[in-house]
Amino acid sequence: MRRTPQAVEGEKRKLPLFKTEEAKGKVAFSLFSSSILVGICLIWAYRLSNLPTAGDRGRWLWIGMFFAELGFGFYWILTQALRWNLVRYYPLKFNLSQSSCKLPGVDIFVCTADPTMEPPTLVINTILSAMSLNHPTEKLSVYLSDDGGSQLTFYALLEASRFSKLWIPFCKKFNVEPRSPDAYFIHNFDLHEHTADAQQRLFIKEQYEGMIKRIEAVINKGGVPEELMNQHKGFSEWDSNVTKQNHQPIVQIIIDGRDTNAVDSDGCRLPTLVYMAREKRPDCLHHFKAGAMNALIRVSSETSNSAIILNLDCDMYANNADSSKEALCFFMDEERGHQLAFVQHPQKFNNITKNDLYGNSSPVLHKVELPGIGGYGSALYCGTGCFHRRKSLCGTKYSEEHKRLWNSETRKDDNRTVHELEEASKVLASCGFEKGTQWGKEMGLIYGCPVEDVVTGLAIQCRGWKSVYYNPDNTAFIGVAPPTLDMALVQFTRWSDGLFQIFLSKYCPFIYGYNKIKLGAQMGYCVYLLWAPSSLPLLYYAIALPFSLFRGIPLFPDIRSRWFIPFAYVFVSKNIYSLAEALIFGSTFKAWWNLQRMWVHRRTTSFFFAFIDCIVRQLGLSQTTFTVTAKVVTDDVSKMYQQEIMDFGSTSIMFTVISTLAMLNLFSLIGVVVKVFMGGLECKDMEKLVLQVVLCGLMVTVNGPVYEALFVRKDKGSMPGSVMFKSIVLASLACLIPLN
Repeated sequence: MRRTPQAVEGEKRKLPLFKTEEAKGKVAFSLFSSSILVGICLIWAYRLSNLPTAGDRGRWLWIGMFFAELGFGFYWILTQALRWNLVRYYPLKFNLSQSSCKLPGVDIFVCTADPTMEPPTLVINTILSAMSLNHPTEKLSVYLSDDGGSQLTFYALLEASRFSKLWIPFCKKFNVEPRSPDAYFIHNFDLHEHTADAQQRLFIKEQYEGMIKRIEAVINKGGVPEELMNQHKGFSEWDSNVTKQNHQPIVQIIIDGRDTNAVDSDGCRLPTLVYMAREKRPDCLHHFKAGAMNALIRVSSETSNSAIILNLDCDMYANNADSSKEALCFFMDEERGHQLAFVQHPQKFNNITKNDLYGNSSPVLHKVELPGIGGYGSALYCGTGCFHRRKSLCGTKYSEEHKRLWNSETRKDDNRTVHELEEASKVLASCGFEKGTQWGKEMGLIYGCPVEDVVTGLAIQCRGWKSVYYNPDNTAFIGVAPPTLDMALVQFTRWSDGLFQIFLSKYCPFIYGYNKIKLGAQMGYCVYLLWAPSSLPLLYYAIALPFSLFRGIPLFPDIRSRWFIPFAYVFVSKNIYSLAEALIFGSTFKAWWNLQRMWVHRRTTSFFFAFIDCIVRQLGLSQTTFTVTAKVVTDDVSKMYQQEIMDFGSTSIMFTVISTLAMLNLFSLIGVVVKVFMGGLECKDMEKLVLQVVLCGLMVTVNGPVYEALFVRKDKGSMPGSVMFKSIVLASLACLIPLN
């Protein structure tokens, strides 16, 4: 029987646009996980059944060990939720190309906050990469939120808009990837070939370098010259009264996508490009990045109002030109697409060293842990590289009524002039617009937390929506990882502080998510929300073990005792599994070891300070602050990082803690060795201290780069003398503290 055109169209519409695959080996992992749990329970039983009596030496150390191991055990149970029901998602782009549904519009939000910490040349590379995605340009709009309110950033964006007329057709013609000009031209192309293609590449490269030189020249002058300001009406917004924290709302539509004359060098329509600096006043809360994102949501609803929103950090450029189409496969699927609120991509970086010196990009994190919540219909919204359904981001609750054709989604289309749109948008970007509304509460990103992204994603899922964590082989977006230890630790301090705030607030997953999201998702969220308090057990171990070892106080069973078995089994099997998992997913042994070192440093510094800051804030003794992470470093620092040499060249209190713990464990280990050789420690006593010696030895080994920075290195990355002095004094005093 011959099929009618309507039947064919219906079949095309019903083609699946993504598939879901469950991870293999669930049964084997369940058995292994159960054996570890048994071992942990036996450890708890040993601590309780062998508790020293009142007055015994080391009783309080023993009680502390019990609580530390209780913390380790419960946190480990939470982490298993990420591996119990692991699923992976795969888009079917070919089926999307066969579908009769039209692609919806996409609004791309890029946020920057400081032209010094986040140079305009970095920002415009992200903008250009977003403008050149393989998406219909008439359905693509790019918005830059400049919380710095800088005319330097605005000037750079104007230059980028001109260069985009060359860059976009060039990308489409040669299928360029990555779509960031800087990342693309850093490769060693043979531009001296005399072919037409090579000559065109050379021409585009010269145009790009010329643009960068003009921007840097203006930046070096500290302001935009008057002759350049006269070239665009937008500069009239800046006068002598405009400062970073005090200025009127500024909205400039640099490229109007509705204008048929706004075309590239090939005569094709350009995407819409909009600059926004929301109003800032000293007496008004601006809510950091969350406030900027909410202003962008409102402003974009006035100009383009696309059904899908992609938000990017200013340093995270588009690497995969088809990333928008892959994300739309999830949203446009006939059977399940209407359930999805957002599709989160992993944060990956272009400056990761061979062995990932600071543990910034663990393959296990991207391939196991973050996708692990997907089995419960959830994913963490990580703040960048995320495609959102506009309605879900604006507070709409999930309903089956959302199951309708994308063809019915229409972009904003009116006959207002650019000036009229700009004036209407300025009202939406003003300080007073949100007063008396649900913005920051039930609409947009949620206020009051440094990690507004995670709490917003949780709130969206509790409104009934599902989400997807998608890790493509061809990385969608690539950013810049912190190239110094200090920057990496500060970043984790801010994250863990904000995450713990969520746990202590009404948004705690076990309370707010009760009967709204699955228990596995609640546990998965808490793996990250409890980073800060997870510092306490490890910090106690790092202090109590060398402290007791130096005094010959045993805290573990004799190696001949049966109780020794669960301790040895849990420790050895967990680490072997961790190493095997890392190697299977593409890591190296050295990268795995570097990550173990970084977890020790993070938990004993970043997480601990975040825990203290959060508790102090809960007591009302301080307020939330936001720190912009610098995206540029000196050549010396960059060279040290590429050579995988850890940078300790700062007097940060975190380095004092790291070096003090390293010295305490070293002194303890040396003290035991001296006692053994001097005959002050008998063999039977040593058998009771074996585990303490092993663990202190591992701490000393992990801290190898710390000792090198303290005593061997003389470069700029070595430990400052003041830090070395304080660490030696503090560690020595700890060894001399009497124990009653």
